[in-house]
Amino acid sequence: MTDTAEKIDYSKTLYLPETDFPMRAGLPQKEPELVKRWQEMGLYKKLRASAAGREKFVLHDGPPYANGNIHIGHALNKILKDVINRSFQMRGYDANYVPGWDCHGLPIEWKIEEKYREKGRNKDEVPVNEFRRECREFATGWIKTQAEEFKRLGIEGDFDNPYTTMNFHAESRIAGELLKIAASGQLYRGSKPIMWSVVERTALAEAEVEYQDYESDTIWVKFPVVEGPAALKDAFVVIWTTTPWTIPGNRAVSFSARVSYGLYEVTAAENDFGPRPGEKLIFADKLAEESFAKSKLQYKRLSDVSAADFAAMACAHPFKGLDGGYEFAVPLLDGDHVTDDAGTGFVHTAPSHGREDFDAWMSAVRTLEARGIDSKIPFPVDDGGFYTSDAPGFEGARVIDDNGKKGDANDRVIKALIERNALFARGRLKHQYPHSWRSKKPVIFRNTPQWFVYMDKTLADGTTLRSRALGAIDDTRFVPAAGQNRLRAMIEGRPDWVLSRQRAWGVPIAVFADDEGEVLVDEAVNARILEAFEQEGADAWFADGAKERFLGNDHDHSRWKQVMDILDVWFDSGSTHTFTLEDRPDLKWPADLYLEGSDQHRGWFHSSLLESAATRGRAPYNAVLTHGFTMDEKGEKMSKSKGNVTAPQEVMKDAGADILRLWVMTSDYADDLRVGKTIIQTNVDAYRKLRNTIRWMLGTLAHDKGEEILLADLPELEQLMLHRLAELDELVRENYDAFDFKKIARALIDFANVELSAFYFDVRKDALYCDAPSSLRRRASLHVIRQIFDCMVTWLAPMLPFTTEEAWLSRNPSAVSVHLEQFAPVAKEWRNDALAEKWKKIRAVRSVVTGALEIERKDKRIGSSLEAAPVVHIADPELMKALEGQDFTEVCITSAIEIAAGEGPAEAFRLAEVPLVSVVPKLAEGEKCARSWRITRDVGSDPEYPDVSARDAAALRELARLA
Repeated sequence: MTDTAEKIDYSKTLYLPETDFPMRAGLPQKEPELVKRWQEMGLYKKLRASAAGREKFVLHDGPPYANGNIHIGHALNKILKDVINRSFQMRGYDANYVPGWDCHGLPIEWKIEEKYREKGRNKDEVPVNEFRRECREFATGWIKTQAEEFKRLGIEGDFDNPYTTMNFHAESRIAGELLKIAASGQLYRGSKPIMWSVVERTALAEAEVEYQDYESDTIWVKFPVVEGPAALKDAFVVIWTTTPWTIPGNRAVSFSARVSYGLYEVTAAENDFGPRPGEKLIFADKLAEESFAKSKLQYKRLSDVSAADFAAMACAHPFKGLDGGYEFAVPLLDGDHVTDDAGTGFVHTAPSHGREDFDAWMSAVRTLEARGIDSKIPFPVDDGGFYTSDAPGFEGARVIDDNGKKGDANDRVIKALIERNALFARGRLKHQYPHSWRSKKPVIFRNTPQWFVYMDKTLADGTTLRSRALGAIDDTRFVPAAGQNRLRAMIEGRPDWVLSRQRAWGVPIAVFADDEGEVLVDEAVNARILEAFEQEGADAWFADGAKERFLGNDHDHSRWKQVMDILDVWFDSGSTHTFTLEDRPDLKWPADLYLEGSDQHRGWFHSSLLESAATRGRAPYNAVLTHGFTMDEKGEKMSKSKGNVTAPQEVMKDAGADILRLWVMTSDYADDLRVGKTIIQTNVDAYRKLRNTIRWMLGTLAHDKGEEILLADLPELEQLMLHRLAELDELVRENYDAFDFKKIARALIDFANVELSAFYFDVRKDALYCDAPSSLRRRASLHVIRQIFDCMVTWLAPMLPFTTEEAWLSRNPSAVSVHLEQFAPVAKEWRNDALAEKWKKIRAVRSVVTGALEIERKDKRIGSSLEAAPVVHIADPELMKALEGQDFTEVCITSAIEIAAGEGPAEAFRLAEVPLVSVVPKLAEGEKCARSWRITRDVGSDPEYPDVSARDAAALRELARLA
């Protein structure tokens, strides 16, 4: 071309990417716009309409508590649920998601009580239904707030018609479930030691406590032997306990026939109090040395003490005679719970204050009564943690105060033991102790009348609630599988279910009982109760005249007492399957899946299983999926005081909800998940690369005419990419079924970065940008990129709903929503394992070429791979055969390439993983094409276009004809 010739702007002749899909996502601004769009268009209803008649998939929502803004744990939970529902919806199911809320219970009561205290009001002076109304209003406000926060996360569901446990119909159904249990004889009133929160003044279930470090007073106490073999009558049985305050409730000492015991004599003492020389003490042999060292004693062993000796033995209580009390004998009981792992080998047994103590006492009742021992269990501690008259000498002392702090009970007991020469030793121990998960304060075990459900009573069909529940666990799929053993162990070992709570805000135990604990079972009475609850809510139970209204004229009102306790809130949530899955025609029972955190093995999974097994004989779910907890980046628990909290609201404001969702999708949710600024930034970087891949496809597809090309007519490289889509389609569907989202996310991110951006797109850019409109290679690539885009965007839609919606509408402006689509169809014939194996060899050779050229670039001998024309030496016949018929120049993105058989020179570049291939870099010969920038010898061969290659000249001529 001469200097005077007209210059052509070749950039205008290229099929360069064109798209409005921005490189910078701007998710914090874009996502709220999409949420608004989905609401205005009624996406939820469109999803239901599009899925009408399909098989239902139901993930039943475990209800979050309606008392505050959502936290990162909520975000994790709801994102997992949303991804699952969307994935099933896009695979041919009707996956209707109905969100729910847990609305009753103590935390809400506390908030209202705090408001009362600020105004100087006394809760006890407020009519109960006025108080309950304020609780209902409080929960309603938080439901609205949380719903908006969940929608901002991209959660799609029936937020206009959620379920709530305080809905009138729900309260009626919850009460109805309790009445079913009562009618079947499974409900009873009993007196047992249960966990009791002094701070909250209510009974607690195992699911309502958490174990925290706690420092306890420990004491070794001497019980004088007063009955038994003559050699033991002046001896002492020594117990060890971490709860000194329970000593006034002691009624027995437990031993184990499996443990070896001995009689020991003190020979010397260096302590200020405790045993003196000559005293005889009984210990488990394994623990004697440690115990004597604790009290700074020297000793000698005198003789064995057998189980038969213990069976004939009785002790006096160490407080015998104190304020005229404790005159009873203290028997020794053989207990399965006794070991010689710690303590003394004896367990102080206070049936008022421990489940194992209670069980040991109750199993011995007949024997005790035959020995003339009173088997009545005392009530030494009241609901405020104060000693009662059943603890003579200590009445008024307190175990725990209203703030959860230690009272004076321990000190009073220890002082009295020292005064009576009954203390062997004392100390302190840091250990795990149950605390209320609401107040975070320690609880006590306290004997008190409560309402229970039997675990082991034989029912009409010959089963027990425990056997039903265990059978249901065997029939349930658990993800991960370890959850099955965890729940099974909890059901196998759990005591009877304590249902009653001494609070105001909840569904009442709506039964009438007499003084003996017999429950009135009358269908007419029950019908009146349930109808009232349906119309007025559970407030009807607390209204004036409720007893007369429900009992009517058929029963003696003086005999039947109205139970005023409310139900454990876990019974509420455990009953949600009844008024959602059973009562909503858009759902089904049982649920396909329950999904919550691993703590719900003792919570919602547990209570739902027991409630359903008690009333329906099976679990309300077919599968259970659990996730871990959220931790900071160091693996530490988040807390505001530490300043290590990651709030989902902040992440969405700074980076976007899709970034949070990508964090969930790339994490192993089966374990505890770490999150923080660095981890979020890692996901931002991964997202940016994925978005750019989608953006490039959109830009390239701007030139797509929608032409379909037969598989047989496609070049091998395009056939290879369709094969990869077929493989990925199988992986994606299989792992959505397995709930293994990390595997899907990793596979799609790697596919986008490694196989598309760094390989296929890179190889095909020259053809896509520069080939003539009629080029089969170009048209075939567009055809395949169209398939890749449809597959990638629909596969990712459950995970990244905002980004995929934006991309889909950019590609298909007339479309309604990507979320109304199904996963893009993938033809079986695309699968071609033989071709994939061949290209595995081709790419192995290519990796050696790119490795060699990278060094050339690094050393600035070339600027781009198009400046190179390397010589590739191949000593492997199979690799040589794989390259036959290939345009390896294009595959390596060079201007020329030479393939030579053999080892190649010693100085050639090699990769250890491809040992029979070597590369000698060379510069390309010829001139640089002004249009494609390839260096070829045919630049200028077409006089009409003297500064471009022959290929580019032909393309320009064709473009000119079409103009």
